[in-house]
Amino acid sequence: MLVTWIIVDRVGLGLAELRNLDRSTWLPGPLLFTLSCGLLLAGYFMSAALWGRIVGELGGPPLPVRDAIRIFMIANLGRYVPGKIWQIAGLAALAKNKGVAPATSAGAAVLGQGIAVVGAAAVGVVALLGGPEAYRPWGVVGLVGVAAAAGLLAAPRVSDSVVRAWFRLARSEVRPDLEGVHPLRWLALYALNWALYAMSFWVLVLSLGFGGNAPVPVASAFAAAYVLGYAMIFAPAGLGPREGFLIVFLTPHIGAASSGVVAIVARVWTTLVEVVPAAVFWFSHVADRPQRDGTTEAA
Repeated sequence: MLVTWIIVDRVGLGLAELRNLDRSTWLPGPLLFTLSCGLLLAGYFMSAALWGRIVGELGGPPLPVRDAIRIFMIANLGRYVPGKIWQIAGLAALAKNKGVAPATSAGAAVLGQGIAVVGAAAVGVVALLGGPEAYRPWGVVGLVGVAAAAGLLAAPRVSDSVVRAWFRLARSEVRPDLEGVHPLRWLALYALNWALYAMSFWVLVLSLGFGGNAPVPVASAFAAAYVLGYAMIFAPAGLGPREGFLIVFLTPHIGAASSGVVAIVARVWTTLVEVVPAAVFWFSHVADRPQRDGTTEAA
């Protein structure tokens, strides 16, 4: 909370400004809001499919996209618990039922998450480069960092060493298929994934009546805030710091009060679009368990 307060205070946003806004400002247009929800959900599903693909490319059994989405979305509920390990632990536990070794499913999650953050940074750096003059040096730093990360991923020795180190650390008997490791391709796909997330966010902002004059920096602000919020490991799902950084990046384009509205609505939006389908998948998983257990006993 202290970090969030410091960030928000820098742009001069207080509760009084939010209270003075017309109530209609908080209500998104139904058509654009529905479209933004659909795009965001497609982004979540794409992330799940990418995780399933990495599992296969590490030598794990091929996961149907439907199973990958179901497992990934349920495990995502762990992101709302402090710490960054619960989502990965959930993936390992759930994927084991599909014949995936825990080291492989967790390794795909760790590698995928790391590369996804670089992909998000590649999209989010535009918010710094397209923002006020004071942000641009940091944008250049971010651009250099993304380029350096891409360069490391392009080096087979580096990527192969990282994969081997993970399986050694996990003390797994599984030996990964390094022929299937294609980090640059994963980075390109995750950058595309984050472009989809950014587009869904821009449509959300449009549904609130803002952001029409600056689509690229407004959209990329979502990715930039995610990366910085992710770095705050003490905050579950980046709660608090992400909103603060989002307000900072949006304020030059739509104003401080409007940015505050967008940040609050966006948190509710991302949570609902993630948690509601995940809960449906979870209840379906629980309902199927007795049937699976009965089949196992009969066998």
